[in-house]
Amino acid sequence: MQPVQVAAFYRFTAMAALPELRAELLTLAEAAGVRGTILLAEEGVNGTISGPKDGVEAVLARLRQCPGLAPLEAKLSSAPTQAFHRLKVRLKREIVTMGCPTVKPAEQVGTYVPPQQWDALIRDPDTLVVDTRNAYEVAIGSFEGAIDPGTDSFREFPDWVERELRPLVAERRPQAIAMFCTGGIRCEKSTAYLLQQGFTNVHHLQGGILRYLEEMPEQGSSWRGECYVFDQRVSVNHRLEPGAYTLCHACGLPLAPADREHPDYSEGVSCHHCIARFSAADRERFRERQRQIELATRRGSAHIGAAMPAAGAARS
Repeated sequence: MQPVQVAAFYRFTAMAALPELRAELLTLAEAAGVRGTILLAEEGVNGTISGPKDGVEAVLARLRQCPGLAPLEAKLSSAPTQAFHRLKVRLKREIVTMGCPTVKPAEQVGTYVPPQQWDALIRDPDTLVVDTRNAYEVAIGSFEGAIDPGTDSFREFPDWVERELRPLVAERRPQAIAMFCTGGIRCEKSTAYLLQQGFTNVHHLQGGILRYLEEMPEQGSSWRGECYVFDQRVSVNHRLEPGAYTLCHACGLPLAPADREHPDYSEGVSCHHCIARFSAADRERFRERQRQIELATRRGSAHIGAAMPAAGAARS
């Protein structure tokens, strides 16, 4: 089986005629064997898709025909098999949900820092480095020395800024604030929020972690661990190869190889994160689902129950 191409992309720009674009993208992607998720909103587009290279390129080409999307860039990688079980093209209020409608990244964001300049910036002791991702993502890997806000959802980020970041900046008086996320979308919106709230000297990693891993050599890198991705690969290593993590299909949280040796782990049923979270009846349902998945696998077919569940409280 030929590897499939995976493309992660986003761009903040004013968009219109979204229902018509949604219908066209659904038709185009389905015909090309492309799966994944594309979010459309008045503030822009955000998506991760996978499929045959020609099909992925056709979807990206159609998006680039939209006003304001001609410069749309995609982080490309590969997977041994289809990275998604279904195709979703959704209309949303925001392409990444912060819950602050007055924040306009298309109008004002922080300073873009290319991967080649990132290590020097974050190694400067006068730089405050902030990981804008959710806690379960940070637990897999992050840049050395980065602050983990401990959020379960991107919606919690503004509260964390007022509760913890503002006092920290007042105390340490950094020369720069450097923010990053998986593909760039959350840190870009975060810098727009910080600027709106009066912060200065705000920077963010251009293209996010995925571009950094693509362009920077592993030797001498400031990255530690693996990077969580929202598809069936679960994580990728510094070479953008599928990593060592899998998902607990009960709670959706990522599991390292050592986690799968824990006494509370039962494939498809429970892990140490969620053993006390579900009832006995829930776990029996999970066992039956796992039996059906294993039966489908022996028959050589896919079972929809094996689809990647949402991790943690949210996938934003």
